[in-house]
Amino acid sequence: MDIMHKWVIVLGVVLIAGICFGLYKYSKKITTKFNGGIRAANTRKIRSSKLYTELFKQYRIIRTVLIAGLIICMLSSFILISRPFKSKEVVNGVKKRDIIICLDVSYSLYDLNSEITEYIKGVVKGLEGDRIGVSIFNTSSVTYVPLTDDYEYVAQKLDELDEYFKLQKDMYDNFYNKYQYLTDMTEEEKERFYELDEKLSYYEAGTLYRSDTKGSSLIGEGLGSALYSFPYLGESDRTRVIIMCTDNELNSYYPEIMNLTDASEACKNNKTTVFGIFPSEDKFYLPEEYSYKVCSSEFQSAVENTGGKFYVRTDEHPVSEIVQDIQKQEAMMVKVVSSRENVDIPEAAFIMLLLGIIVFCGAGWVLQK
Repeated sequence: MDIMHKWVIVLGVVLIAGICFGLYKYSKKITTKFNGGIRAANTRKIRSSKLYTELFKQYRIIRTVLIAGLIICMLSSFILISRPFKSKEVVNGVKKRDIIICLDVSYSLYDLNSEITEYIKGVVKGLEGDRIGVSIFNTSSVTYVPLTDDYEYVAQKLDELDEYFKLQKDMYDNFYNKYQYLTDMTEEEKERFYELDEKLSYYEAGTLYRSDTKGSSLIGEGLGSALYSFPYLGESDRTRVIIMCTDNELNSYYPEIMNLTDASEACKNNKTTVFGIFPSEDKFYLPEEYSYKVCSSEFQSAVENTGGKFYVRTDEHPVSEIVQDIQKQEAMMVKVVSSRENVDIPEAAFIMLLLGIIVFCGAGWVLQK
């Protein structure tokens, strides 16, 4: 316990001492000096009687109790005015997380993306208070799921994305990887091709916007778009995390608005941690055109620059194991937000004041009798 205004206690003690001294001097003056009235002689016999002695003794005790009650009332009042308090740790809440799943939806990653969405869907169901968003990109970025804590909606949209990746796999394995021209297909295959193309166009209308002039797999712009999907970047009341999957095979016809290095620096400056998931070397697309080592090292540097961790998806390290490890990282820990507050504790002084009033009033009532 501590006192907020200690000077009030000092002042109160001085005043109480002064009042007690004044009352004492005043009582002495009354008992030693005649102030008028009818004089009585030969009172010694009455004063020495047993009844008078007993009554006078009772009077002095009750008067002492009366004065004590008054002092207790005054002292407890000064204590209340001085505001006794205690400091305690107050939990203001939990610093929840904003997590964006950022997926490069190039055809070269449909297997890895499908595995990620399938596992993340299970993770989402166990969250509480965190907000989840999904950003997909290729030539251009689409905020597929804005940050939300509606986990059923997130799971539904992840199911839709999983279906999209399966359509990509179907299109790539059965058409892009087998035929160079439509004329090489049978009529049934053409019909199936057009059906797939129509379904894929629903998703790719946003992610392949102006791909003929801009290129594809614009990694830096994809990460930058995910970063600026977070609301109130200047504030830090929530932990911000991006889980990004890409093979970093940049195919840009012109310089990006924000390259991977710039996007990484922007994430770092805005206290956003990026965790990167990269395909294994045997799943790497077009190794004759892109260097696996260069692409992976560039992406790893960008991720680690933000304080995150870089993962390679292999048979020994599946997505489930990677996501579980991400959840153990310090950046993903739920932080308790607390502060020290002063809490008034007037209970003891208030009870003492009530007792003082009871004693004072009781003693006064007895004296009147």
